Amino acid sequence: MTDSKLSPIILIAEDDPDDRLMMKEAFAERCHDCRICFAHDGVQLMRILNGEEALPDELDAPSGCPDLILLDLNMPLKDGREALREIKSDPGLQTIPTVVMTTSGNEDDIRHCYAAGANSYIVKPSSYSGLLDVVSSLTNYWKCTVTLPTRPEHHDRE
Repeated sequence: MTDSKLSPIILIAEDDPDDRLMMKEAFAERCHDCRICFAHDGVQLMRILNGEEALPDELDAPSGCPDLILLDLNMPLKDGREALREIKSDPGLQTIPTVVMTTSGNEDDIRHCYAAGANSYIVKPSSYSGLLDVVSSLTNYWKCTVTLPTRPEHHDRE
């Protein structure tokens, strides 16, 4: 995902506080070196990605540079569909792996997200043990299996 000297930064766009807590705990349990931060809606997500809002200080990372985005579809202010279109239409952001992780198993949502450039689509599991399995799969795949292009620093973007 990132330079081996640094732990991967995972930016999770999720408005539900219970889901945020479960995801935080699951990543803490299954990906000890992952650095997790949250955006509470699509507007905040895009502010972070565009460098208008910093990632939390404890992450020790430049703004707008997560290694993986987990994106809920149904959020206030700007939903995940809109945010996905913006991310994948921006040359400076489009290479960031963006995984839709939502409660919707609707075929139209799935097709729309892949057509808009989602790298994966996951229906949120209904149990914590299922979430642990998803986190293990996600982190193994995106940290260990794939080779991703190097992204320029935020300040180098046009």
